[in-house]
Amino acid sequence: MPEIVAALDRIQSWRRDIHAHPELCFEERRTAELVAAKLSEWGIPVYRGLGKTGVVGVLQSGSGDSAIGLRADMDALPMQELNGFAHASQYPGKMHACGHDGHTAMLLAAAEYLARHRDFDGTVYLIFQPAEEGGGGADAMIKDGLFERFPMRAVFGMHNWPGLAVGEFAVGAGPVMASMSRFKVVVHGKGCHAAMPHLGLDPVPVAAQLITAFQTILTRNANPLDSGVISVTMLNAGEATNIIADRCELAGTVRTFSADLLDMIQVRMAQLTEHICLAHDMRGDFEFQRLYPATVNEPGAVEQARQVMTDMVGQQRVLPQVPTMGAEDFAFMLQVLPGCYCFLGNGDGDHRSAGHGAGPCSLHNASYDFNDDILALGASYWVRLAQAQLG
Repeated sequence: MPEIVAALDRIQSWRRDIHAHPELCFEERRTAELVAAKLSEWGIPVYRGLGKTGVVGVLQSGSGDSAIGLRADMDALPMQELNGFAHASQYPGKMHACGHDGHTAMLLAAAEYLARHRDFDGTVYLIFQPAEEGGGGADAMIKDGLFERFPMRAVFGMHNWPGLAVGEFAVGAGPVMASMSRFKVVVHGKGCHAAMPHLGLDPVPVAAQLITAFQTILTRNANPLDSGVISVTMLNAGEATNIIADRCELAGTVRTFSADLLDMIQVRMAQLTEHICLAHDMRGDFEFQRLYPATVNEPGAVEQARQVMTDMVGQQRVLPQVPTMGAEDFAFMLQVLPGCYCFLGNGDGDHRSAGHGAGPCSLHNASYDFNDDILALGASYWVRLAQAQLG
């Protein structure tokens, strides 16, 4: 939209300011203050404190009673940024490595335009969510009454996507991002001298058997057409090379698109832990925590979003959304309301300023940076979507 394109320098300044001042889960006080100040400046009523640091702007126009929600996430990651350009993180060990700075700036830009023109009939709820990166901020906002205090018929989210070309969208119905669960196993053995293993119970070989056995759940218990990932990402035992440890801990994550598959995986992991440990005269403690459900797009909302995208960039630049095993807590909102979560192309990294790190411009990478060239497109999508939904 020409007016938003003309404001790109200002929108970029917001994005880079947020990037330089990253805040972690439920600590987004400065970011929330910036968001609230901008919304108030444009005459949009602001409500704060949902999900601790969340912000909701209520933008009304006309006499219609229909309402939708547009959501952006605000938090950063606990990572040390490797970029050295001017807007790099000023806070050691904290970085906007997933583009939430850009998501926030795009929704702010859309809010400014919609507040100025009020060319829709109904209510747009502007949801600035904390703690997407493992904190479950969407769930926290819902538990604080998000959808009761701000009733809406549908909710929409968007994420930048490295590798997808600038000017392209990707959208699809059904599961588009996986559920994410975390597990921990503690194998209790009996420590002894490494030269006399017969005097103890070594938990390390048992842990190794468990790692292998967990993979057979997917290859021999799951339907081959169902997608799932079991990753053991942490293994810890012992403190000296000549001592057999008395315990070994392993931990990791499970990803699925299907709740039934997740149920089966949890049961089988618990059974394997118990019985493999018993077979070696040991005890195994198993913990399983379900963090995020699968992100499932509602077909009707997808078609509405796809039509808006097609009108903006053409059918050839609206691609099928290839599901990913990454997780996203917007899933909690989609469990309550119909909606659509889409991807917006972030390019291949050539946009980065001089002084960027040596790594790729991929999500959760210390050399990542959001592509400011897509700020206007993302903001325009939010505006056009609101106009289409509340026409």
